Parts: sequence; C-alpha cells; structure tokens
Amino acid sequence: MTFAAASDVASSEVGEGGHKLNAIMLKASGYEASVESHDDFWQAAALYCEASRLGSIEAQYRLGMLYAFGKGVPENRAFAASMFSMASQQGHRKAFDMLETVNFKSQILPACVTSETLPDKRPIPVLVLAPTIHPDPIDIYLESLPENKIWIVDLANKISDWYEIDPKFVLSIITVESAFQTKAQSPKSAMGLMQLIPKTAERFNVKNAFDASQNIRGGIRYLKWLLSYYRGNIEFAAAAYNAGEKAVDRYLGIPPYPETREYVKRLKKLYRRNTHPYDETITEPSPIVMKTANSRI
Repeated sequence: MTFAAASDVASSEVGEGGHKLNAIMLKASGYEASVESHDDFWQAAALYCEASRLGSIEAQYRLGMLYAFGKGVPENRAFAASMFSMASQQGHRKAFDMLETVNFKSQILPACVTSETLPDKRPIPVLVLAPTIHPDPIDIYLESLPENKIWIVDLANKISDWYEIDPKFVLSIITVESAFQTKAQSPKSAMGLMQLIPKTAERFNVKNAFDASQNIRGGIRYLKWLLSYYRGNIEFAAAAYNAGEKAVDRYLGIPPYPETREYVKRLKKLYRRNTHPYDETITEPSPIVMKTANSRI
C-alpha cells in the first residue's frame, strides 16, 4: 500500500476547498509520510475526517485506505467500503478500484465524518510469541525477502482475507509468477505480480495490471474461480492458472507442457496442500470433476 506525497495531495485539493482544506491535507499527508507509528497514522486519520466533512474527495479515499488496512484506526472493512463508495461516486478512480478490492458493500460512515468527533485509535498490538512449529516452505521464502517487498506480502494477506482464500496459496503463486516484481512482464504479455495476461485482466476488471492491489485482486478472483471450477483441486487450479482451463480440461489434468509441469512442481514445493475450500456457487464444475464424480457412482 502506498500513500500520496504531500505535493500530490496539495495540488489535488486546491480546487476542492481552498487554502484551509489544502493546509489540512498537507498536514495529514505529512503524518502519513513520517515514521510509521500508530499515533502518526491516527493524527492523519483525524485530519482526513475533518477534510472529508469539508468535502474533500481525496480525504475520503485516504481515510478509507486507513480503515481498510488498520493504520492508526481500528481496521474496519465497512467504514473503508463506505468511504471508497463516497469518493468513487464523485469520480475518484482509485477509490472505485479499492471499492471492488475490499469486496464489501456498506453505507455506514465513521462518526468522525458525520460529526465533529475524533476517530477511535487502533489499539497497540500486543506481541504474543507463538509456539515453535515447522514453517511451511513459503514462510521460509518470505523471510528471505528484502524489506522493500514486505508491503506486498501485507497487501496480499489482506486481499486474500477479503476474498476468503489462503494467503499462502496466493503468495506461492506470486513467488513462482513474478518473484514479487510489480513491473514484471513476460514475452507473452503477462503482467505484474500475478502475471495477468490482457484477456484475464479484462475478464476480472483489472484496468492497470501493474498496480499491485488491482493485480492481486484480479489474480485472486481468477484463483477463486478456478478453485470453484476444479472443486478445490490445487494441482488442476495451478495448472489452469498457467496454461488455461481449456488445456487442463482437454488433457483431463495437468497438460504435458514442460513449462506447466515445472510450474506446478515449483508451486507444490512452496504450497503443499492438495485441496482448498471453494465456493461452488461461483461456477459449474469442470468436466473432469463431473467425470470423476460419475465414475464413483
């Protein structure tokens, strides 16, 4: 997750409410840009509340981001969705994208937006040492990531939670697809963290495949569809993510393409589960699933 620079916020606000609003937004963005502490983000949230009451569309979007990711204020998906909805209805493109990303509908506004009150502060997390267990291979890999990639892990974890999919599966896909390179592009025009081809990006309403949140949202939505189509079969879903579901259906399983077989092998080294919960209401099952089911009757 990235936040606007002070100069960007300033230029966007001059036309929205004059110098008072401009000063509020500059101060708020300054708190966001400072060292990440709970109090700094809370100060930013309080100012964005005030600016939102004054009609700032950018402040409404920024406040939604803080609620979505629990920065300074308690994480609240309903408040985030309502703020994104408010800003998107006034033409804020990023708010529209985030409204789709949070995968939630709400018209419940924070009290600090409807009245002159301060937002609640996010409680300071209490560090609890978990019992020592054998880490999954993907966990070991993530520990080796440079610090400037950790925000991608946090973003993927959050969006995975919103779409009810195992973040370790998503992070394993990202590892194999792009090694956490947001601007990755393949010779076949696959783009971004989850390497969406243009057809898949269009299918899942991704306007900018190099935008991390849009890319992860699109990739997760495709994975959710594949898990439903293959009724939770990880190998089939992974093979289809690489080669397309038509190829998997044609060969009644993992296609004999060296690239796809290597892809599934690499993924399984990171993510060792064979099945994943799925939503059967998303789509009808694959013919492979139907054939297997019929053979058991």
